[in-house]
Amino acid sequence: MSTTNVVVTNGTGSLPARTEKDPPVQKLAEEPLNLAGIEARRAKAGKLIAGTAAYSDSDMFKSPRSYNQPKARRWYHLITDDAASRQPCALKLAARHLKKPGMLSLGGGLPSSDNFPIESISMQVPQAPSFDKSSESIATIGKHDIRDRDGVFDLAVGLNYGQSIGSAQMVRWVTEHTELVSRPPYADWRCALSIGSTGALDSALRIFCDRNRRDSILTEEYSFSTALETIHPLGIKVFGVPMDEQGLLPNSLDEIMSNWDEDARGARKPAVLYTVPSGQNPTGATMGAQRRQDVYDVCRKHDIYIFEDEPYYYLQMPPYDKTNSAAQSGAVDASSNQDPEEFLKTLIPTMLSIDVDGRVLRMDSFSKVIIPGSRMGWITASEQVIERYIRLQECVAQGPAGVSQVLLYKLLDETWGHEGYLRWLVHMRSEYTQRRDALLDACEKHLPKDVVSWTPPAAGMFHWLHIDHTRHPHVGQKTILEIEEEIFNRCVEGGVLACRGSWFSAEKDVEPTGLFFRTTFAAASQADMDTAVKRLGEAIRASFGL
Repeated sequence: MSTTNVVVTNGTGSLPARTEKDPPVQKLAEEPLNLAGIEARRAKAGKLIAGTAAYSDSDMFKSPRSYNQPKARRWYHLITDDAASRQPCALKLAARHLKKPGMLSLGGGLPSSDNFPIESISMQVPQAPSFDKSSESIATIGKHDIRDRDGVFDLAVGLNYGQSIGSAQMVRWVTEHTELVSRPPYADWRCALSIGSTGALDSALRIFCDRNRRDSILTEEYSFSTALETIHPLGIKVFGVPMDEQGLLPNSLDEIMSNWDEDARGARKPAVLYTVPSGQNPTGATMGAQRRQDVYDVCRKHDIYIFEDEPYYYLQMPPYDKTNSAAQSGAVDASSNQDPEEFLKTLIPTMLSIDVDGRVLRMDSFSKVIIPGSRMGWITASEQVIERYIRLQECVAQGPAGVSQVLLYKLLDETWGHEGYLRWLVHMRSEYTQRRDALLDACEKHLPKDVVSWTPPAAGMFHWLHIDHTRHPHVGQKTILEIEEEIFNRCVEGGVLACRGSWFSAEKDVEPTGLFFRTTFAAASQADMDTAVKRLGEAIRASFGL
């Protein structure tokens, strides 16, 4: 074994975690923070050797540059008693002794891979830059690729029990990708795999929010319905912040926090903000760079911790041009073959990238850009928060399924690499641009614009329609919710499903001030979208007597 190899043993890794007393690393890495730099660091480190249940963390894979930053703030004053009391899993800690040469284990209950009934898994995978049928190749991962083929990951490792942070192979990949995209501006950031963003949100809530403290949380006035359904059963009150076409309004956030009345609100002053900055679900709103900075500054002022949920971050699209949309022309947008590193430069900076305090827990997901059924993503936060997250996962979910980890590793690392994945994201952006334009073209054609208005989404997969309820013939006789229900029922009868805006209202006990419907361009064909929007328009016209 080469002495330059990155060895990750069963137990503690070869690179110890830095402590508060560690001096900053003064020498910057020679390799730049780009695709070539990742390859150079990997070449210098040597082969990654990580066996069954091998311990790892992001400190093993970050560039040395990341340490030339101050450490994150500590969040003891916000972390719940439940999260603070969780101790490391004794069985997983015991695995560290397996690194001792000659150690024979009668300890951990790790089944023998000889008894795994899957010898290999093969995938037919499209390749860059076209990602079409003509470019497909076969990627195969066997049970004993590490032993027999000098591999880095295999089924013997991937299908066994693992660490709650995730496999070392995937922790390395998400750490490199996070640094490439966000370059967090503090030293002790780390990543951990998650069971998708909803699973990550549930765990984050348990770390930072406690009903016994009368904790509450802030979010956009219209927010992801499943997130709201995750929050409410925990006994945590939700308060909505007004929005515009760029999402959450920082001035409104500041006003709410500056004038908080615990008795009137029935909850403590919120210490957490949950937000979806890009292609917000359900409104499709996307915060610009200055808006993100302004929201972050208000959170610093009031000591608010931020949950940055970004499943649609890479689906940032060019402006919609109704005279020459991608759907009308039948061609993808002009940037469909964009260089991967140029693509990264076009993206709005993440909140993580401006987080000088370590007050952002960012949630990334493969669901919207790879496969939802993988149930896999990752979070990035300060070392303190990641450590608490891992303690929770050890007793709850134990991390994403090994099948998902080993398949995504084979696709993202061995088959595509970082460059290929970025090219895939460029490809996906073009696909969603065409879909968005097709839906918007249909809206321009079929919806009664004297009562329906919208802002073309700049990211994501959702389109938010505002219906002027004040023009309804029964305004004053029917509530907004009653008019909404009437339109919804007409839609269903007419053969189209659109989501009622009230389903996404952050404060369920407050009468809505506007009438909205959410549509999506995620899956329907261009022809089906045209037909569906025509039916939606007919339902609205019938309700309004147009």
